[in-house]
Amino acid sequence: MAAPCARVPAAVLAEVIKAFGAPENAQRMEEARDNACNDMGKMLQFLLPVATQIQQDVIKAYGFSNDGEGVLKFARLIKSYESQDPEIASMSGKLKAMFLPPMTLPPHGAGTGGVATS
Repeated sequence: MAAPCARVPAAVLAEVIKAFGAPENAQRMEEARDNACNDMGKMLQFLLPVATQIQQDVIKAYGFSNDGEGVLKFARLIKSYESQDPEIASMSGKLKAMFLPPMTLPPHGAGTGGVATS
């Protein structure tokens, strides 16, 4: 029963992803990435505001407030549908990959093993 309701968030999410691909937005994101130099603090300073603005420009047409709070509400809505709808989960992952740096996990079994010895 959740699937028909999930179509609306899926459509908005698809539109947000499309907006990131627009040439002017792609250029803004690239400039912000260049300024951030793979530094997490600078990512928050340069990249996140651009990504937030791109999302705001789309979601305000769907009743979300045109500010950071609107983006957070949209993100929470999408998160609530991820477990119910594989398409939304996939699109959400694509969206996050557009503005969050890839997280690298420490290698498993690299000699530490996580067991304390005394």
